[in-house]
Amino acid sequence: MKNIYDKVEDSYFTNIRYDIKALVPENKNNKILEIGCGKGYTLLELKESGKADYIAGVDIVYLDQEILLDKFICCNIEKEVNTLSFCENFFDIIICADVLEHLIDPWNVLRGLKRYLKPNGLLIASIPNIRELTTMITIFFKGDFRYEDSGILDRSHLRFFCKKNIVELFESVGFNIKNIYPNMGAKRRLLNRLSFGLLKELLAVQYLIVAQKSL
Repeated sequence: MKNIYDKVEDSYFTNIRYDIKALVPENKNNKILEIGCGKGYTLLELKESGKADYIAGVDIVYLDQEILLDKFICCNIEKEVNTLSFCENFFDIIICADVLEHLIDPWNVLRGLKRYLKPNGLLIASIPNIRELTTMITIFFKGDFRYEDSGILDRSHLRFFCKKNIVELFESVGFNIKNIYPNMGAKRRLLNRLSFGLLKELLAVQYLIVAQKSL
C-alpha cells in the first residue's frame, strides 16, 4: 500500500518546532525521544541549544535520520510501540508533536510509551483542536466536513479531540497533566484578551500539552 506521506511537502518533515522546544526543561543531560520525528531537526535543535545530550527518533518515513540523531528507528509506532529497542525508564522526555491524532489507537501508544519514560518523566505533545471556531462554522453552518491537505481536518487525521478529551486521553492511560496551553496566532490572542478568555477554546488551533508519568 502506498504511504500517504509520499506526496507531502518536505517542510512536513523538516520543520523545527520551537513551540515544543520552549516546553522542554533546561537540562543539558536530558535524554529525549521524539515519535514522528521527521528529519529530526527539532531534536537536533534541542541538542545544539543545550537541552539534551541524547536524542532518538521514531518515524514511519526513512530520511537518513541516523545521520543527525544518536538513534533512529523506522517503524509503524502502533505496531511496534511495545518492542522498541530502548531500555525501560530511560528517557526524561518523549515528544509527540502532531502525532496522536494520526493514530488508530493513541491510547494504546501512550500506554506503551510510558515504559520508556523515567519515573516522573514528561511527555510533551501537540494535538489539533476540533472545536476551533472556523472549523465549527464550516461543519455546522456550511454543512461541510471536508478533509484537507493540512490543518485540523488533515486527511491523515484519524482521531479528533477537544480540550476535555485531550485531558481524558492522557489521564486515562496514567499521565498527570501539568500544563495545557492553547496555541493561537497574535490576532487570536488579542481577541481572546478582548473576550476575557471566554472564547479561548474556540480560538485555539491546537493544544500544547505537558504531562507527567504517574508512579
